[in-house]
Amino acid sequence: MISASSTIMAEMLAPNRIEFPHLGFGFNIDPTAFTIFGLDIQWYGIIITLGLILAIIYVFPRMKRFGIDSDRAVDAVIGGVLGGIVGARLYYVAMKWDDYNKGSFGETFKAVINTRNGGLAIYGGIIGAIIVGFVICKIRKVRILPMLDVTVLGLLIGQGIGRWGNFVNQEAFGTNTDLFCGMTGGTIQRTISNATQIGGDLYGTANAEMLWEKPVHPCFLYESLWCLLGFVIIAFLSKRRRYDGQVLLMYMAWYGLERFIVEGLRTDSLMIGNIRVSQALSAIIFVVSVIIQIIMFFRTRRDPESFVLYANTEESRLLIEESRRKAMGIKGADAMLGGGDEIGDLSDDDEDEIGILPDEDEDEIGELPDEDDDDGFFEEYEKKAEDAKEKAEDAVEAVKDKAEDAVEVAKDKAEDAVGAVKDKAEDAVEAVKDKAEDAVEAVNDKAEDAVEAAKDEAEDAVEATKDKAEDAVEAASDEIADKYEDLAEAHDERLSGGSGKGGHNKKKKHQKK
Repeated sequence: MISASSTIMAEMLAPNRIEFPHLGFGFNIDPTAFTIFGLDIQWYGIIITLGLILAIIYVFPRMKRFGIDSDRAVDAVIGGVLGGIVGARLYYVAMKWDDYNKGSFGETFKAVINTRNGGLAIYGGIIGAIIVGFVICKIRKVRILPMLDVTVLGLLIGQGIGRWGNFVNQEAFGTNTDLFCGMTGGTIQRTISNATQIGGDLYGTANAEMLWEKPVHPCFLYESLWCLLGFVIIAFLSKRRRYDGQVLLMYMAWYGLERFIVEGLRTDSLMIGNIRVSQALSAIIFVVSVIIQIIMFFRTRRDPESFVLYANTEESRLLIEESRRKAMGIKGADAMLGGGDEIGDLSDDDEDEIGILPDEDEDEIGELPDEDDDDGFFEEYEKKAEDAKEKAEDAVEAVKDKAEDAVEVAKDKAEDAVGAVKDKAEDAVEAVKDKAEDAVEAVNDKAEDAVEAAKDEAEDAVEATKDKAEDAVEAASDEIADKYEDLAEAHDERLSGGSGKGGHNKKKKHQKK
């Protein structure tokens, strides 16, 4: 009698089979690439290593653009890689300790260090790389922010390539989907079937209803494409960065956003209770990065002169020049100070800003041979001439980059100056307007006071004239009355011969009454 589980297993794809049902193709791939002396070499490790190599190939030639001496930085890179591997593994093991605790120290240790089948967490790798790299940068006198700016570009390459190791192992997949890019595989189907059974990792969760027969989200593909696209965009924007650490912040926002979304699709998330650790951490990283970038945007706009890229500082040029001279075999004080010049002995007429030209007493091409030397000299001469040409091209490229940066800085300063002049002009116009209004108001007040005073004086003058007129009329009336009486008396005397006097007096008395 055939059991139900046996029937299901028979219907599943072979463990090494991967298919894209909606695209109509599939293939077989063994996670083990080959075997050496009985040791299985996994595709996962090969792909991770390939991503690391490509990242290093990209990063090292571009360190000088960020002001970093590659000879000093190589120690930090090596330490960061080792710290990243250890950190990624410890982070993953800590989140899944029950799967690695074998009861004895020996067995547990073997399980922990066995990374050939996967089991690395990117955030643990980033944390470990930063811690170890920071310590070595301090020892080797390498600035941490410019170092992080250039290394995160390589990290995007490594992540974009390394995620294909998850594809070969058929891990880090998502929930069921009907999208055209949905994938499935024998290992994926078995993982879903086991996880959804009683006691499985997905049993009792929101993903317990997953069907092993249906395709799933290829989360590795989403993250790989997102990281490679991010590399192209951020690498382009890095040439226009305004402050050290800006590229790091762009990486944090770019990767944090993607990981927050994709982590919600995955079925193998590292959990603390009901919280997806990587999703919560991604949200925090994204929000913090965006806030810092907004703050830095306004600060650099307000005071751009206070933000100087490390690559444009004298310290950076001196360290790079010192390393270059040591590589050329110059030792002692000449290697440290450039034979008494700040960045090396230069010719009388020209300055060597980036430390490419040789000293006056150095023969970059080589000493001329005696006449009896063989033709081998000319081959060596051509080789050295080619080397000198390459250095000159590097110098031209460096000068071009600095010229572009200088033009950009000058443009920003000009815009700021125009804005400042405009603001001052507006303030001056406003001040003149206020003073004019105050003057008009003062004139109005004085005019009103003058009119009021004139009115009061006019009223006083009218009143005085009125009083004088009344006094004059009264005096004239009295004088006329007296004269009338005198004339009347004289008239009466002439008419009555003295008897009429009494009659007139009576009349006068009567009038007085």
